[in-house]
Amino acid sequence: MEKLSNQSIQHNKPLPRLNILTMLRLGLFQMGLGIMSLLTLGVLNRIMIDELNVLPLLAAGAIAMHQFVSPARVLFGQMSDAKPLLGYHRTGYVWLGAAFFTSLSFIALQIVWQLGSSLQTNGWSVMTYTWIGILALAFALYGLALSASSTPFAALLVDISDEDNRPQLVGVVWSMLMVGIVVGAIISSKLLGSGTEMATGATVDIAQLQTSINPVFILMPAIVFGLCFLATLGVEKKYSRFEMRSSMVEREDQITLGRALSVLTASRQTGLFFSFLLVLTISLFMQDAVMEPYGGQVFGMSIAQTTQLNAFFGMGTLLGIASTGFLVLPRLGKPRTTKLGCILAALCAIIIIAAGFAASPSLLKSGLLFFGLASGMITAGATSLMLDLTIAETAGTFIGAWGLSQALARGLATICGGLVLNLGQILFKEPVIAYSTVFVAQAIGLLIAVSLLGRVDVKEFKENAQAAISAMMQGDLD
Repeated sequence: MEKLSNQSIQHNKPLPRLNILTMLRLGLFQMGLGIMSLLTLGVLNRIMIDELNVLPLLAAGAIAMHQFVSPARVLFGQMSDAKPLLGYHRTGYVWLGAAFFTSLSFIALQIVWQLGSSLQTNGWSVMTYTWIGILALAFALYGLALSASSTPFAALLVDISDEDNRPQLVGVVWSMLMVGIVVGAIISSKLLGSGTEMATGATVDIAQLQTSINPVFILMPAIVFGLCFLATLGVEKKYSRFEMRSSMVEREDQITLGRALSVLTASRQTGLFFSFLLVLTISLFMQDAVMEPYGGQVFGMSIAQTTQLNAFFGMGTLLGIASTGFLVLPRLGKPRTTKLGCILAALCAIIIIAAGFAASPSLLKSGLLFFGLASGMITAGATSLMLDLTIAETAGTFIGAWGLSQALARGLATICGGLVLNLGQILFKEPVIAYSTVFVAQAIGLLIAVSLLGRVDVKEFKENAQAAISAMMQGDLD
């Protein structure tokens, strides 16, 4: 009774609202994820393919394992709803997951060295394929650790914010993700510059590469873990509204995975928003697999020049996210902002096509800059809407489901981009027309996403989910 009365007193006290400094501090977590994505998905991939001559399909397949375990996001989200860890619903999972995924990045690098040594010594032998399998397992574990950390972190953002300041929180936190990617890109470019100089003839000196690259995979993950720890230290204790909002906080043992999933599926809005996120994310990222080849084949750009195209898109995205959270979302609202971003992105896809027919690199760069701005607007709007489409008792479960949709879509986007390009190359002899089929498909997909979003109703979602929670509690009382 004493515990209950103390909590009642706490609930009656107004909780402090997030200030801009706390939002920036929370953004350090996303900044860390941006750095890790460049180190693991960029540097390791490049080392395997360029320096160690691992077959691109096998290298990409091993790394992609971190996406194939994305269904675990729902489980980790539900666990953070129901089972506190280290005394916290969210923070304990964030820290433990971060400790594992930063450690696993170094372990994965050591497996890459063993893979390279086996390939140099034995060629494509049973042992070499075994090392590929071990690397795939390491990336699967990396994906699980990433899910265990990032899903509760997103749920924490729901817990500590209110609907009126959530757009600003999203704008700041997701802007820091782009900052992390830029920092990671600078580090990886310098690292790869020194690494490629170490190649001696046709065979790379792996020991020399290890001397250069191993320290980076010790120092940078350690810094990233420090960022994750600093980002969330004390935030949940001071700002979380979880106990105040949840009707089942004293009944955590009752929120099983099965019951959380029943709440998740109680509203048709869940399926609609899941589908919207799937179509939206596929449409936004179809260009990832084809943009650099587009720059090379249609515009005659060098590898260095096509790599720089990412900077224009990234700069636009950063400006789009930051400005939308503070300037656009408060005026237009989340659904209208997201729809506007989708329409603008579809128009930018047309500009990118026009740049190809005009053979104008400057128009291509402008198109990518504005596509990034539109993408940033979509990211800020859709993420804010995603955080709204939760219910306090099962916020982690819902965030896990939305994260699953996005992870699946990112994997499918690369495949879809390649498939559409292949189809375009079969149908059309001119490269510019073949590549244009991908950008046309992007534009169509974005307009389909607008149509799906028009059917999403946040009020209906919350009413259905709350009714499911009430029915669950009533059933337990009966």
